[in-house]
Amino acid sequence: MKTVFKSILAAASISLVASTAQAANSLEDLLGEVKKNRVSEARINKKREAEFQSARADKQALLRKAQASLKAEKSRGDRLQKQFADNEVTLAEKEVELTQATGNLGEMFGVVRQASAEAYGQISTSIVSAEFPGRGAFLKRMSEEAKGLPNIKELEDLWFALQTEMTQSGQVSRFTTEVISLDGGSQQQEVVRIGTFNLVGEQGYLVYDDQAEMVQPLGRQPDSHLLASAQDMKAATSGITAFYADPSKGGILSLLKEKATMSERYHAGGVVGYVITVMLAIGLLIGLYKIITLTIVSGKIKSQVKNIDNPLATNPLGRILQVYKENKAADVETLELKLDEAILRELPKIDSGINMIKIFAAIAPLLGLLGTVLGMILTFQQITLFGTGDPKLMAGSISMALVTTAQGIIAALPLLLTHSIVSGRSKSIVHILDEQTAGIVATHAESEKA
Repeated sequence: MKTVFKSILAAASISLVASTAQAANSLEDLLGEVKKNRVSEARINKKREAEFQSARADKQALLRKAQASLKAEKSRGDRLQKQFADNEVTLAEKEVELTQATGNLGEMFGVVRQASAEAYGQISTSIVSAEFPGRGAFLKRMSEEAKGLPNIKELEDLWFALQTEMTQSGQVSRFTTEVISLDGGSQQQEVVRIGTFNLVGEQGYLVYDDQAEMVQPLGRQPDSHLLASAQDMKAATSGITAFYADPSKGGILSLLKEKATMSERYHAGGVVGYVITVMLAIGLLIGLYKIITLTIVSGKIKSQVKNIDNPLATNPLGRILQVYKENKAADVETLELKLDEAILRELPKIDSGINMIKIFAAIAPLLGLLGTVLGMILTFQQITLFGTGDPKLMAGSISMALVTTAQGIIAALPLLLTHSIVSGRSKSIVHILDEQTAGIVATHAESEKA
């Protein structure tokens, strides 16, 4: 940098000399100008040197200041390190003193923490907490966060929490709390708590969700007789009331949500089950129709028996009597054939539909067997595809196999009973017709002999 500056200055001097030479009229003037410029250059160099010396002195001062600060920090670090070592020794001594001072109290601290942890696991999940919320926070703090010895108040709170749980476990209590409905809404309800077993509300059995700290109905209520006992318990105000309690504190009731309903079991039969149901419905309708019509016919025949001389065409016996009146002049054999022909004309109307009921009663179990075979085929197909690791994959096919068999048998039983009733009524009517016809033939034969 200095060299460049000198070069620039020399060039300026030369330029100045050249211009001065042009302006000067004599050598003396030129010499005077050169001397003047020399003196000016020396002054400039001296000024620059003074500035450099001043800056060098400032840098030395900064260096000495930094060295002094470093020395002070090293001294402070040594002092802190010594203080840390002294504190470690003091801490070890204090720990020894604390151990000696606590003595058996240290064992009590462990017992209290263990008891608090056990109580927290029991109380936080207890349905009593639905009536007395917030009991688990203190026990959780005692079992997890407490570092020192418990004081008298904390010991009393622990005893009070345990005593409350024991006392409430043997009581039936009523209280009002917020119940979350299955559709997401909520409302204040009066809830009956039966010890530490069950909660009962307007919807039936309730469960306590200890994670969300809320009360909600079961996803699916149990059978009607169990639900009726729960409603009786809620409505009772005194005395002894029969109640189905869940000793697992809601575990068994929660499993009922997985239990298939009658509707779900019915639909497990699939198409085969639907066909069996249609056959059962048609067979029962035919049977009901035949029972009604045969009962009406039987009543008309009984009325006609009481009035033989006035036959009516509205009943089978009346029509047969009309045939007798039309053929009174015929011989016995001819009359008998005419009456048999009249009876044969009446039989199709009387027996119509009865064989259909019998056929449905025979086909229903066979369809159930067909559903069983189809269900087993699907089961083996699923075993081939997915193996036997997850039984739930085969549950649907096995349900179909079993349900269709049951549906076939269930359909056959009432159909057989209906067929037996209808067939009995039909035979009784035919028996009356045969009896009356035989009587008419016998009376006609006696009249001919006479």
